[in-house]
Amino acid sequence: MNKKKIIIIVSIVIAVILIISLIIYFNNRVVLDNSGFTLKDDLTVNVYSDVKVKDFIKDIDGKVVDNKRINTDELGTVDVEFIYLNKDNKKRKGTFEVIVKDLEEPLIWLSNSYSVRVGDDVNLEDEILCADNYDSNPSCKIKGDYDLNTAGDYSLVYEAEDSSGNKESVDFTLHVYEPKSVTGGGSSEEVTSTDFNAVLEEHKNKDTLVGIDVSKWQGAIDFSKVKEAGAEFVIIRVGHQNGVGGEYVLDPYFKRNIKEALENKLKVGIYFYSYADNKKEARKQAEWIIKQIKDYDITLPIAFDFEAFTSFNSMNLSLYDLNEVAETYFSTLEAKGYDTMLYGSKNYLNAIWKYNTNKVWLAHYTDKTDYDKDYMMWQLCQDGVIDGINGFVDIDILYK
Repeated sequence: MNKKKIIIIVSIVIAVILIISLIIYFNNRVVLDNSGFTLKDDLTVNVYSDVKVKDFIKDIDGKVVDNKRINTDELGTVDVEFIYLNKDNKKRKGTFEVIVKDLEEPLIWLSNSYSVRVGDDVNLEDEILCADNYDSNPSCKIKGDYDLNTAGDYSLVYEAEDSSGNKESVDFTLHVYEPKSVTGGGSSEEVTSTDFNAVLEEHKNKDTLVGIDVSKWQGAIDFSKVKEAGAEFVIIRVGHQNGVGGEYVLDPYFKRNIKEALENKLKVGIYFYSYADNKKEARKQAEWIIKQIKDYDITLPIAFDFEAFTSFNSMNLSLYDLNEVAETYFSTLEAKGYDTMLYGSKNYLNAIWKYNTNKVWLAHYTDKTDYDKDYMMWQLCQDGVIDGINGFVDIDILYK
């Protein structure tokens, strides 16, 4: 075959490939077409909302192919593109804009009264939790006159405003009181307690485990007696942080507690009392915990226990930021194969931890909780009594 024929054949092959490619391209090309659907009247959405494309489609002559989540983590206009099939079953690209706004008022953690002792050196605007879902520094001010050095009742208003202009206010009475001196004779109040056996009888079934959570405050525990009493697991405090930015302190009973709990065949989980105010701090705490527990058989989750809400106003965090701090703690531990959970009371879980998607350890001291979201463990009391521990202990129900 001469050179000329080879050139002709190659040219023909190339031409055929180009023609086939063009046919494929035009047959599969996704054309921009906004005529096949209509949008809802209101395309405004609250920041951090979990919304998808379909949430904004009013009618469509076909169906949405990729009902993807829309990023609402920043304020402003978001350009949305999606693919849909039109009435002729052809792929089309649709576009629209969503406006992300902060529509929530700040949170003021305050009832209709607040009490302090005469002479207390406190800054009420710092002590009373004032936070926003998006703004890390909302304006938080108390309106009205009061004197912390003079006993009395003061009618005040706590006002908060975020950078988007959302406002909240709470009318409250500040009680400034003189501490009462205590004379002999003891307290007339009856000391109540919750018997572990009674909890077992009421809550133990094939779908639950009943256990306790402990720290140095329980002192030297006889875990053989705890086991004999019917406890099936224990959540052990590994340590705590000494305030915001403080060092990490190993619980003085941690090594004893975990060694003897495991020797007595109790399932073990862990918690750490945290003041983490940023993601870096949360990651460091998780890494510190891993070093402390790496030689032990941890089969239950490791909890993030953050209760530093009297310090929250100075942390420069939004509520979303705080949830992200917790998520960093969780992801660092999960990367090493540990399960995790968030510890919180019912009210804080509802108001503060509303962006949390992790497992929950609910603290709600009641006979029957009315917390209406999912939780894997319930701390139902702090006045539990069980053989092997001198004094009170928290009792928990773990749901399988």
